[in-house]
Amino acid sequence: MVKIYSSICVGALILAFVITPLFAETLTGWVSHIADGDTITVLDYSNQQHKIRLMGIDAPEKYQAFGNRSHQNLGALVNGRDVVVEWNKRDRYGRIIGKVLVAPHDSSCPNPRDCPKTLDVCLEQVRSGNAWWYKKYAKEQAPEDQSKYEQAEFEAKVHRNGLWTDTNPVPPWEFRREKN
Repeated sequence: MVKIYSSICVGALILAFVITPLFAETLTGWVSHIADGDTITVLDYSNQQHKIRLMGIDAPEKYQAFGNRSHQNLGALVNGRDVVVEWNKRDRYGRIIGKVLVAPHDSSCPNPRDCPKTLDVCLEQVRSGNAWWYKKYAKEQAPEDQSKYEQAEFEAKVHRNGLWTDTNPVPPWEFRREKN
């Protein structure tokens, strides 16, 4: 029995070392540009620019209903602020696909760089009704995030937040398909 238990423990340890972490990279810097409701530019502390596509969400396009509102909301959350981006891949345009974290607005840290970045900006865009949870890419999110984003979208719909005030909002992936 002890031999079986030892084998299981060794197997579990090996598996833990073999599995790649969900977020292999972390980028820190400040947001220098907001392109739209799900794309930002981060300037790292070496003054290198990085285009970031927010993971797990899809926001209305600029010329789509609620596009400007989504853009403005994202700007209010992150523009000019220090962020942490957790990521592990790039999209076909070379943008980093990442979970963007920022210190909450009510944080009382004297130095913004040192404030804990605990507010998930991607989740906030969904919660406020300024983006859809992008279910097509849910498998790229941690199971805990999948659950949070799904719940946030559900609550935004129920409370008719943002784009959910529209009786039949058009998801951006459908809007893009119709425009092509």
